[in-house]
Amino acid sequence: MEEEKNTVKEVGDKALRQIEYLLKKKGQGVVGISREGENWTVQLEVLERRAVPDTQDILGLYEMKLDTNLNILEYRRVGLRHRGDMVILDDCYIN
Repeated sequence: MEEEKNTVKEVGDKALRQIEYLLKKKGQGVVGISREGENWTVQLEVLERRAVPDTQDILGLYEMKLDTNLNILEYRRVGLRHRGDMVILDDCYIN
């Protein structure tokens, strides 16, 4: 079996740095990574607006597609939530 070029951690770290650079906003973390053929799909949370208390911060959920060299093919915001809200997406809980 051929060794993978990129690890899941490398893909997540690179995607988080890229979304911060593109949006000029603080990434909060990677919430999902999957491989589709040769490309990667990464879901990330980004701090859209800081609030007091922090449970009222608004977080954006972004989906980013990367090629095998971890170059961005596309990205888009797929949702917004308050930090204190739980979101259920296809059996995945984000809290």
